Amino acid sequence: MTMFASSLAGIQAATARFEQSAWRTASWNPMGSGPGAEVDLAKEAVEQISAKAALKANVKVVHAADDMTKTLLNILA
Repeated sequence: MTMFASSLAGIQAATARFEQSAWRTASWNPMGSGPGAEVDLAKEAVEQISAKAALKANVKVVHAADDMTKTLLNILA
């Protein structure tokens, strides 16, 4: 698997984690009963921060792979 493919998979996974956590947060029920009553907002905040960090890390990998490809092409040119 190339660096681009690997980081793309990481970006997709981080985005999915963030979206799922956002959905759970949006379904929070402050009344304490029914759907959304079991949502732990602190846990969801940590999950969203973690997903954001994973996304940033994978974007940095894409940038590094792009820079290495450019350098290689310049050497070969």
